[in-house]
Amino acid sequence: MSGKRVIIFGGDPAGVATALEQAEAGMQVTLIESLPGLGGERIPQTRIISGENDFVDPNLEAVMRHPNIRVIDSAEVQRTEANNGNFRLKIKRRTPRVDREKCDDCKACIKVCPINMYDDFNEGVGFRTAIDFFNPKTGQYNIFKEDMPICQATCPANLDIRSYVGLIADGKYAESLAKIRERLPFALSIGRVCPHPCESACNRGYMDEPISICTLKRFVADWEMKEGIKAPVEVPDEFHKEKVAIIGAGPAGLTCGYFLAKAGYKSVCFEALPEPGGMFRYGIPEYRLPTPTLMREIDWICSHGIELRCNTRVGKDISFEDIQKQFDAVFLGVGAHKGMKLQIKGEDMEGVIDGVDFLRDANMGNPINAKGKVIIIGGGNVAMDAARVSWREGFDEVHVLYRRTKKEMPASPWEIEAAEHEGIKFQYLVAPIEVVGENGRMTGLKCLRMQLGEPDASGRRRPVPIEGSEFVVEAETLIPAIGQRPDLAFVPENSGLDITRWNTFAVNRANYMTNVPGIFSAGDVETGPDIAIRACAGGRKAAEGIVRYIEAKRGK
Repeated sequence: MSGKRVIIFGGDPAGVATALEQAEAGMQVTLIESLPGLGGERIPQTRIISGENDFVDPNLEAVMRHPNIRVIDSAEVQRTEANNGNFRLKIKRRTPRVDREKCDDCKACIKVCPINMYDDFNEGVGFRTAIDFFNPKTGQYNIFKEDMPICQATCPANLDIRSYVGLIADGKYAESLAKIRERLPFALSIGRVCPHPCESACNRGYMDEPISICTLKRFVADWEMKEGIKAPVEVPDEFHKEKVAIIGAGPAGLTCGYFLAKAGYKSVCFEALPEPGGMFRYGIPEYRLPTPTLMREIDWICSHGIELRCNTRVGKDISFEDIQKQFDAVFLGVGAHKGMKLQIKGEDMEGVIDGVDFLRDANMGNPINAKGKVIIIGGGNVAMDAARVSWREGFDEVHVLYRRTKKEMPASPWEIEAAEHEGIKFQYLVAPIEVVGENGRMTGLKCLRMQLGEPDASGRRRPVPIEGSEFVVEAETLIPAIGQRPDLAFVPENSGLDITRWNTFAVNRANYMTNVPGIFSAGDVETGPDIAIRACAGGRKAAEGIVRYIEAKRGK
């Protein structure tokens, strides 16, 4: 028996005593504890403390110093495999964030830490700071919070922001990027385009300024790219026999394929457009997300085991029914690429082009008739993108018309500021009522001035028309950018899929499966138009649901 390896889970008094017992018997012991220190449960069940040393377990010091015992704290077991009486475990350890070799117990960190929380060491009757010594006996410091940090909770992908930012601070860039990729494969792209709701919620903002979380994500991803480091491809040695069809090679579809591959499932991704990327490629302007940068990331994602079939429109080049027959599961991630109409007279005239179509043409390099004045309708980020691209395409004047005030605009403030800085002209409290023109070609836009009334369902004050305030803005081009919706023409009428009144797929958010077994969906085609990182998060969760579905089906 001597020399055998033993793993003990839990560093409470029983675990500590067992570790010592096994080590004294000659075993090589690994003691795994989820908390930052040992002995966290040594308060007696009666909760009555008497004497001066009841919190001190004499075995703690012996365990820490025993040559046959290795202690891994702040750790949890992620996977266990058994084979011929042996066990193989995958253990994940949280970054301690405190260099224990350098810590001299000066307690200065406790004095300056801005985060106060209930102290569970004294039953929550007092407070402690986020950084503290978890174990009074050993004096080991750690940043320890029981709940998910607000930045992580706010991030749609629930990225472990605290860890990857801390690893950057430590100069461990590769480890930081690996931490991000545990939940998000698009670090390069999201680092450039995310409106970063995490920073709006960052507690540091109450002190001075939020942590620049998004920029740090971009920094560490750029570091790998600019250093010419080949991104690691980590997949199982063997893939399962089942295959998954992914319809739509956008943020949701490619993220789904990436996590399926890491779980051992290959996929085939059908994309109607000439290149993959979805809204990343065709909806976001080149100046915000350069195509070579995006394609580097997509090529790496696909190298995990995703077969791309571009220029393949489902419903035309291959039927939806054939895909269902040929694959073990189907993921629908076609996005929302269909612009919404203004529903005003003259909207079908030449010179009117939808915002999504305009951005797609610009990104594909198609010719754009950029002459004279262009009017953009809308106040969201697509409207800002359309306006700034119009300026770059060469229009003489670019005007943005919005029916509320600047305060109510849903676009990111920095995008509005950048557009203003570039010379885009804004007119607020204006709504279009008719496209005017001659011989089928628009010459201007008739508008109505508005004033703000009571708040509507969105919480924003409702725009109310001012009677008799009509006026005409002369322009050669009109770009409505008031919203998008999915195009579900590829789905046959007899598919049986539940479709919501917003023209999106209804799914069970526990596994992202639709009402049809084996068909999953996420991204804008499930949520409606939303930010890219939420589409990525949905793709990852759907991949987890697909794996559970296939494994359950295989087990029957």
